[in-house]
Amino acid sequence: MAEASDGGGSASAGLAAMIAGGAVAKPPAPAPVLPTGGSGAGQGPTRACDGSVRLGGAGSSPKGDGGTQTSGFAAWLAAAAAGGLSPVLLARLASDWRLTGRPEQRPPPGDWRVWLLMGGRGSGKTRAGSHWVQDLATAPGARPGLRIALVAETLGDAREVMIDGISGICRVATRQRPDFEVSRRRLVWPNGTIAQIFSSEDPESLRGPQFDYAWCDELGKWKHAQATFDMLQFALRLGPDPRILVTTTPRPIPILKALAADPATVLRRIRTTDNAGNLAPGFLKAMDGRYGGTRLGRQELDGEMIADREDALWNRAAIEALTLRDVGPLGRIVVAVDPPAGAGADSCCGIVVAGIDGRGRAVVLADCSVEGASPAGWAAAVVRAFRRFDADRIVAEINQGGDMVAAVLRGIDARLPITTVRASRGKWLRAEPVAALYEQGRVVHAGAFPALEDQMCDFGADGLSSGRSPDRLDALVWALTALMLEGGGEPRLRMV
Repeated sequence: MAEASDGGGSASAGLAAMIAGGAVAKPPAPAPVLPTGGSGAGQGPTRACDGSVRLGGAGSSPKGDGGTQTSGFAAWLAAAAAGGLSPVLLARLASDWRLTGRPEQRPPPGDWRVWLLMGGRGSGKTRAGSHWVQDLATAPGARPGLRIALVAETLGDAREVMIDGISGICRVATRQRPDFEVSRRRLVWPNGTIAQIFSSEDPESLRGPQFDYAWCDELGKWKHAQATFDMLQFALRLGPDPRILVTTTPRPIPILKALAADPATVLRRIRTTDNAGNLAPGFLKAMDGRYGGTRLGRQELDGEMIADREDALWNRAAIEALTLRDVGPLGRIVVAVDPPAGAGADSCCGIVVAGIDGRGRAVVLADCSVEGASPAGWAAAVVRAFRRFDADRIVAEINQGGDMVAAVLRGIDARLPITTVRASRGKWLRAEPVAALYEQGRVVHAGAFPALEDQMCDFGADGLSSGRSPDRLDALVWALTALMLEGGGEPRLRMV
């Protein structure tokens, strides 16, 4: 077992003596840690991980997306405490990932290039990734000059989740903490190892740099997933055995399907309930009550990659083929809003922005939908989208709320140009002509919109998506109808 002290042997010697004397039992065997590391020098202004990140003390195990001790190890800690093991050593042992991490959270053995860790919400994916990077960066006897890429959907996600999050690198690095060079967007460890952050919004930023390892977080919702992942492959050219860890909630998009089927990939699936010891009981009960046994629950909680519905009007491969990286000048732009029936925590206000390009195609620009918002909250989100995209008109459904919808919006800005629409036919019938526009290549997406695309590809003839009303899809239908199908008889539009 690796020593738990900071360098001296007294703590480990004391533990060994207590085990030999029968005061405490031998602890569970640790899993092996891959030996890699590096050296070098960082420059520029830095911010230490233990500065403003609000780290707990050594051995802290915050609630959230973390690993959880097995019941056997927890029982061993209790027995060791009763046997007189020092609190300091107990705390260090309790924070040792080789002991506390679940087997599926630790690097798989064997020859692999991609470790694909697909898991439900709060299952411990992020913590597994953070510990993998920290172990790579600090393992003794490694090749000098180790370089690691940290890639997220956005730069903000990389910082707020992968670095500063409750299960981020700076949180798990209880010893040998890196400095975060904010202006250079990189972590630098005392031994010179460097981890650089990148965003899926800018695949070209991966041209030029080169790396030994990469951690890709939430690949399933990257804006330009295929292009970013491709650029990363060309950059992984250092060291004897470049490797990638992908931590993501599964979505049946082409790139994840391809990775899962690749013989060079080791696929592991973890469930939200696997991490129950680190999650609020109320959260687990609520999620199971609302989503247990549903298609959405199997994806978001059980970490399953759910195939698209056979009766769906859209499929992911077709949507990806219509996804652009660059959008030219646009003509008319509308913001469509599908207000929720209520204002509870589970409510969603669909807000979708779309415009017309120079070729006469509709371009879906953004999914600005908000969940759990009050009428004032979602109205503010609509107005923000209107101003952000310099839109020409707001298209608002009034089946839910009637004239109140326009009144709430105008309460924020009385000058807003609003068109109200009222549906007289079912969701499926309204969506069919819009789906036909996609089949004709007359609609493109300006990037990936995971939540919206999930509803599109899980929308069936029953008018539901994963058993719920497809609010985002409804807003999409209204936006594209206003831009491409207006005057066709359905929906009925009224200027207000």
